[in-house]
Amino acid sequence: MIFPRLLFVFFFVAAGLQAAAQTAATVKASADKSAILIGEPLLLTIEVEIPEKEPIRFVAVDSIAHFEWLEKPVVDTQSISSGTLLRGMYKITSFDSGHWVIPAFELSGGLKTDSIPVDVVFSEFDPKADYHDIKDILEAKPAARKAEWWWYVAGGGVLLLFLLLYFFRKKKPGGLAEKPAEGISPFEEAMKGLQALQAGSDDPKAYHTGLADIFRLYIFRKKGLLSLQETTDDLVLQLKELGIGQSSFEELVQALRLGDFVKFAKYRPVAEDSRRAFERIKNAIEVIEQLN
Repeated sequence: MIFPRLLFVFFFVAAGLQAAAQTAATVKASADKSAILIGEPLLLTIEVEIPEKEPIRFVAVDSIAHFEWLEKPVVDTQSISSGTLLRGMYKITSFDSGHWVIPAFELSGGLKTDSIPVDVVFSEFDPKADYHDIKDILEAKPAARKAEWWWYVAGGGVLLLFLLLYFFRKKKPGGLAEKPAEGISPFEEAMKGLQALQAGSDDPKAYHTGLADIFRLYIFRKKGLLSLQETTDDLVLQLKELGIGQSSFEELVQALRLGDFVKFAKYRPVAEDSRRAFERIKNAIEVIEQLN
C-alpha cells in the first residue's frame, strides 16, 4: 500500500511543477554570431514570455561592457496562446579585440538570461596569399595646362545662354502664375480622422491605437516632430518643447499612456476612459494649432 501512495504523490508533485512551469514567465537571450570582426554588427535578441495574468514587464539593457550600440533598440509585442511575447533586438558591435561575455539580464522575479560569450577578432591573415612588396612613392605628373582660349569660349557660351533665356521667356496669359493645388491641412486631416474614429470600431485596442496614430500624424505634419516611430516616452520629451500649457500637456500625456496600456498591457478601459482620452487628444490638437 505504501508504494502506490508514493507513486501518487510523485505524479501529483510532478503535475504541479509542470503546471507552474507553464504559467511562469520565461526570458532568454541569443546572438546571431559567436565571433565577429572588429566593428562588425552583432544582433542580440532578448525574448520574454509573460503569462496572461502576470503584469507586462521587460528587462532593462542600459549598456554592455566592451560593446557599443549601432542602432536604437527595437522592442515589439506579440500575442501568443499562453500570453504575451516581447522581443527586443539590439544591434551592437565592439572595437575591443578579445574574448568578451555579454552578461545575463535579469527580469523582475529573479529570472535571468544565459550569458553569451563573443570573440572579437581582427581580420584573419592568410599566409598563402601573394606577398605585395611596399612600392616607392611615385610623383604624379601635373595636369596639362588648358589653353586660355577654352575659357573665353565657355564664358561666351554661358553669356549667350542667358541672353536667349531672357529674350524668349514668355509670361503666362493674364500675367498670373498658376497656384499649386492646396492639399488638406494637418488640422483638417486630424479632425476628419477623429470624426471617423468616433463613428467607427468599438474595439478598445483599435480605438486607442487609432487615436494615438491620428495625433502622431498631426504633430509630424504640423511641427515636423519625428513622432511616427518614437516611443511614447520619447514623444513626450519632444512635446515639452512646444510650449503647451501644463494642464493640457498633462492630460495629453495621460491619454497617450492610456493608449499604451490598452495596446500593450491589455487594459480594458471603460467608456468614460475612452471618451475622456478622445476629448484630451482633440483638445491638444486644437491647442497646438493655435501655437506659433
